[in-house]
Amino acid sequence: MQTNFSPEQLRDSGIKRADEILRSCVHCGFCTATCPTYQLLGDELDSPRGRIYLIKDMLENDRAADEKTVKHIDRCLSCLACMSTCPSGVHYMHLVDMAREHIEKTYKRPWFDRGMRFVLSQILPYPARFRAAILGAWAAKPFRFALPGKLKAMVDFAPSKLPTPSHVDRPQTFKARGKKIRRVALLSGCAQTALNTDINEATIRLLTRLGVEVVIAKGMGCCGAVTHHMGKTGASHKSAAANIKAWKEADVDAVVINTSGCGTTVKDYGHMFRETELAADAAEIAGKARDISELLEELEISGNGNLKVAYHAACSLQHGQQIKDAPKNLLRKAGFTVLEPADPHLCCGSAGTYNLMQPELASQLGARKVANLEALTPDVIAAGNIGCMMQIGDGTKVPVVHTVELLDWATGGPKPTALG
Repeated sequence: MQTNFSPEQLRDSGIKRADEILRSCVHCGFCTATCPTYQLLGDELDSPRGRIYLIKDMLENDRAADEKTVKHIDRCLSCLACMSTCPSGVHYMHLVDMAREHIEKTYKRPWFDRGMRFVLSQILPYPARFRAAILGAWAAKPFRFALPGKLKAMVDFAPSKLPTPSHVDRPQTFKARGKKIRRVALLSGCAQTALNTDINEATIRLLTRLGVEVVIAKGMGCCGAVTHHMGKTGASHKSAAANIKAWKEADVDAVVINTSGCGTTVKDYGHMFRETELAADAAEIAGKARDISELLEELEISGNGNLKVAYHAACSLQHGQQIKDAPKNLLRKAGFTVLEPADPHLCCGSAGTYNLMQPELASQLGARKVANLEALTPDVIAAGNIGCMMQIGDGTKVPVVHTVELLDWATGGPKPTALG
């Protein structure tokens, strides 16, 4: 793609990076075949190629974002299926993140959208606030009929029950059983610690059983993904910087992440801080970041699982991190029969806050994903991301668990709560 940025514009590292990405696009349109929103809407501007044209025009002309551009960028899930499909290696993730930051700086949204985005940015990254918000959603359920669409989605998102906060999410160190072979930090997550405490507990049991010492680092918090994808760069970098400091002080071999959406962001810390005083530390932490399935593949694991497991490949894992086979291989080694849906690339529609901000599109995508998984007639559905688990679980009676819960159970841990 030909670009026309001025020499003055190209002195800005962000614009220079955008220019590199735009020039790598050859207009082939392969990305449209795997883009969920293009599949639903059939609008070129709701495809990666169309959004790239909008972003190019906005950045090249150094103009404020307009309503049309914002609408189509907001509809992007950041599922990154386009990056897996693209033969030219267009780094769409960095480009759309840059567009969101530009929108946040230059576009004044309607008051309701501004308020909703502010509330989400102030609640989701903080487990205690998130728990309180869920209690508020329960109180609002009788009045759901009178709420606007997006508020209805927020009320509907609230689970029917909340687990008691887990002791494992407090700063501490869990010793390895037997000989210690690794020392890792675990990102406990923000929404996950409020919604499902079983995941971190299963992760810690499994890792310590395999000889891994697990650190919950003091000062660690949200990875920054929630605010990063809203274009709120200051807030996201503040969260990320706190994590970098905490994990550096913890002196670990790896940073293990069991929420794939978070993992994609942590692995991008080097890029996020590339021109700051944290550049070296951020790159080091990004290099140490591992999805739980990546680490477990390096360890010896076997088990006696005997269920049929429909595996849902979270977009952030298969496209954002390009981890496609590890979770399935681990489940098979643990004795489970792994079933894959006809279209494993189909996004479930969760995508961070997408199911709250774009509830109609998210609902359609969720229904399609559930239908594909249920067609396999599985005993259980497994995924590696809490957002996907909530989205899919809302539309099916088949139990939905984290992959690590099944691996823990098959190797001596307790039966996952969702399996009764």
